[in-house]
Amino acid sequence: MQRLCFFLLSFSFLTGLLGAQNKPIATYSIVAFDPATGDLGIAVQSKFFGVGSVVPWAKAGVGAVATQSYANTTYGPNGLKLLAEGKTPEQALKILTDGDPGREQRQVGMVDAKGRAGSFTGTRCNAWAGHKVGKYYAAQGNILTGEAVVKDMASAFEKARKQPNSQLADWLVAAVTAAEAAGGDKRGRQSAALVVVRDKGGYAGLNDRFIDIRVEDHKTPIKELARLLELHKQFYPRSHRNKPSRKK
Repeated sequence: MQRLCFFLLSFSFLTGLLGAQNKPIATYSIVAFDPATGDLGIAVQSKFFGVGSVVPWAKAGVGAVATQSYANTTYGPNGLKLLAEGKTPEQALKILTDGDPGREQRQVGMVDAKGRAGSFTGTRCNAWAGHKVGKYYAAQGNILTGEAVVKDMASAFEKARKQPNSQLADWLVAAVTAAEAAGGDKRGRQSAALVVVRDKGGYAGLNDRFIDIRVEDHKTPIKELARLLELHKQFYPRSHRNKPSRKK
């Protein structure tokens, strides 16, 4: 009897684990570029545990990628490789999706280090799903309460960019805050992440990971993300104060 119970518990655990791996990453995200500093980043929220380990990918001087819905995580490194080779986001997205039999269930946003942006939403992503591409950014989401989530996310980003003494991380957090206020993920909320890359912007200047904040499981992940960003500014004031100046 004990062996049978152990087997059933183990089977239940493995089934749940496999099921979780096949769930869509119902998500809203924004990828963006700051032309003044060259910073690239992503902000994302989802009713999914640890979204920061799946969706955001970025490399300083190259670009940023958000891969979601039934996320194909190879879109991250492969997309960055294509951008590094000189492909535009639109070209990279076409190459990635053309070679993927599951493309109609995918959603991906991309921006490069020239500020060019693109997004793809497959026809089989769960409603509401869609995207908006603007100057220096791409906003996208799936299983949302409605189109307003993406529209408000984009508008908030554009408005935040005009605020004095602000930076890319602030604009990204403002964008996802607005998306949540507009209804966000219709399944609810759980995790969030913020990634900003900058050449030699990481700890001791040894990598490009300037900001890498993850909220894995929280009742109000966007509010927690905003709190942690402010804490990051207190811990690394010099990095936030001394922004790089990009040569035009």
